[in-house]
Amino acid sequence: MLSLDALRAHALTLGFDLCGVAQVQQVARLDYLREWVAKGYAGDLHYVMRSADARIEPERVLPGARSAIVTGTIYHTEAPLSRDREAPGIANIARYAWGEDYHQVLGRRQHLLIGWLKEHADGAFDAVGYVDTGPVQEKALAAAAGLGWIGKHTCLINQELGSWLFLSVILTTLDLPAGSSVPDRCGTCTRCLDVCPTNAIVEPYVVDATRCLSYITIESHEGIAPAQRDWVGSQVYGCDLCQDVCPWNTGVTVTEDPVWVARPLWNQATLAGLWRATDEQLQVAIRHSPMYRTKVWRIRRNLALAIAASGDPAAHAALFEQRDPVIDPSLAHAVVIEHVAWARTRIEQLRR
Repeated sequence: MLSLDALRAHALTLGFDLCGVAQVQQVARLDYLREWVAKGYAGDLHYVMRSADARIEPERVLPGARSAIVTGTIYHTEAPLSRDREAPGIANIARYAWGEDYHQVLGRRQHLLIGWLKEHADGAFDAVGYVDTGPVQEKALAAAAGLGWIGKHTCLINQELGSWLFLSVILTTLDLPAGSSVPDRCGTCTRCLDVCPTNAIVEPYVVDATRCLSYITIESHEGIAPAQRDWVGSQVYGCDLCQDVCPWNTGVTVTEDPVWVARPLWNQATLAGLWRATDEQLQVAIRHSPMYRTKVWRIRRNLALAIAASGDPAAHAALFEQRDPVIDPSLAHAVVIEHVAWARTRIEQLRR
């Protein structure tokens, strides 16, 4: 039988930082997913409900599935926290989106790992890999494989590496030696619950996606509800607050993998600087990145709200500058026009 040590060692040579195996039967077939959706916490994430049965029973995804190879990849870079949130005019972008598109990078690495398995496994087998896109419970499988525990903010926490981890899963019909789960070490800590500005962590281990700034800034496909616009704060794309304050992320390993390094436009980004960026500059910055599906106009939408919430005169001035929508078509998008008008009105109200 292929050893877990050999599998883990090769996974690390491919650029993964953690590797473990869970038996698919180890993952509890609980109804929490359906309950979570029933309470409205999934918002418009309809795909979660459509794939609920498959997520609960991996055999529906891959007939004969016996093992799940779970990998973790550090994306923690040199920058302190995500940004200095006390500094006026800073544009906060979730750390995972700073570099290359992890779906593509890790998908290629999974393909290589499956190829290695074919060379070293005894007999034929089936395998399918997913990087945050398939109907699998990545965090539950990672916990079952012993890569860490699911924290109160619902991210996986590894005792040595923290929670700045991309998780990816390969389901296979191979019967591989499995790891064992580790205890929950969150204890009485409530820092993630306390720091959340929208109270999205409604109770330990439960997040209401509709209140989460990651959901609001990324998954709101049209306008952001007026009641939620002041929530955005300085968050231009996603939010890392609950991970920033987690004690398990103090002094953790910094990745040396260049694919996760922040692209120039995001490095020390300011609200004024990003607003003045052209559509072409923004398009270049999001190409082959997790932000690509968000589109330039949604970034503009979020920027307008973040500028309104900031106390930064430079950002306010930038928002009131005249721009040519022929050069920057995103400025002519109906949603952007409405959000800019709202933001300008809010700024004028604050000036009085």
